[in-house]
Amino acid sequence: MPEPQPSPTEINEFQRAMSRMAKLVARPAKIEDTGLSDGFLSDLAAKHILTSGVLTIAELSKRMGLAGAIVERLLKFMRDEARIEVRPRIGCEQTLSYALTERGRNSALDAMMRSGYVGPAPVPLKQYASVARAQSIHNRKISKSDMHLAFDDLVLAPSLVDKLGPSMNSGRAVFLYGPAGTGKTYVSQRLVRLFNDLVFVPHAVSIDDIVVQIFDHQLHKAINTKNSSDAIMLGKGFDPRFNLCERPVAVTGGELTGDMLEIRYDHAARIYEAPLQLKANNGLFIIDDMGRQRITPAELFNRWIVPLEEKRDYLDLGSGKHFSTPFDVVLIFSTNIHPLELADEAFLRRIGYKIEFKPLTPDAYTEIWNQSCRENRVLCEPSVLDYVINDLHAVNNVPLLPCHPRDLIGMAMDYATYSGDPQQIRETHLNWAWHNYFVSVKDYVDPTEKQLAV
Repeated sequence: MPEPQPSPTEINEFQRAMSRMAKLVARPAKIEDTGLSDGFLSDLAAKHILTSGVLTIAELSKRMGLAGAIVERLLKFMRDEARIEVRPRIGCEQTLSYALTERGRNSALDAMMRSGYVGPAPVPLKQYASVARAQSIHNRKISKSDMHLAFDDLVLAPSLVDKLGPSMNSGRAVFLYGPAGTGKTYVSQRLVRLFNDLVFVPHAVSIDDIVVQIFDHQLHKAINTKNSSDAIMLGKGFDPRFNLCERPVAVTGGELTGDMLEIRYDHAARIYEAPLQLKANNGLFIIDDMGRQRITPAELFNRWIVPLEEKRDYLDLGSGKHFSTPFDVVLIFSTNIHPLELADEAFLRRIGYKIEFKPLTPDAYTEIWNQSCRENRVLCEPSVLDYVINDLHAVNNVPLLPCHPRDLIGMAMDYATYSGDPQQIRETHLNWAWHNYFVSVKDYVDPTEKQLAV
């Protein structure tokens, strides 16, 4: 089925929004507008030509994200220094191509040794900070109707939704806790639905002559404006050093280490990479499985106290040079460990909202069960669901969690297909799924007790 096309009204609203946003990042018309020096930009241009061999003005303009007039001036500057030469035209091609001279190649290699960054021209830190503050995620205030609309297709207790909503307006960290499988991670990632506007994310920022990469293809979802009817407008006013993106959602779990929250330098590539919270600016930063990281909870909490209070993060380039950036994220901690096992009450008071996720009621479990059956196009009699709730969950003292219907139905369908009856799941299928899904504790013997017995 083809995707629904936007209405004329939606297109007009999008164009107006783009027009307002483009003023934040007006396309530079001359070198002075970039906030970068002639020398810095000519070194970057030389590195582009070094890695490509020969480039035209149009190709170099696209790679550097700069207007053709700026690139022409850079090339003139480089020709005056005998760093580039014009290559002969090939056939009927009327476009001039540029290559490095021997002097230019040595200069480019020297620039590459100082910084391995070869990409669009970076944005000065001061300009980036101004843009980040202007499109702050905290500028958008969430209403009760916004919350219930965003989670209308999920089975969530209204009281839980009404706890999450105010936390989005607070500017404080949010602590989600409860048993594994209660939907903490899934719900926290869905919170980005509340912030359905777009933001500008630079490819990189410059701190003096040091370039720090920010844009991450795995984290940032760039919007293709070339196919929209406002492409001409964006071409006139939109700075290509930025990407127009959905608000980012950064999720990290047990793999998180302390160095992932600091500027990282790749010695082999000679490239600086932004930490996770800087990449997540103007979006959500979710720390999942809190308490299972390689960094202690106390160290992790302490890392965020000052940024949360000052809305500013302090970073180090490793050479003794310090700088600050906006800290503009909705910070969410998610854990199945009780908060008091991670920190004391005095410390937790500084974190912000603590919201508990609890097991489902039978009615909510039934609703999720029926949804899963419809999605999988499989039949399941009400008596079979009663069997699952009363004879499996209740008898085995297993709480009703949101993850169970999907998982049990999926495994039951596997067994039903194997048994030659794929259209309907029965008690026998679910009984088989149950005993293969849950780990039995009846036959478990603690290894230390086993050793003592020997």
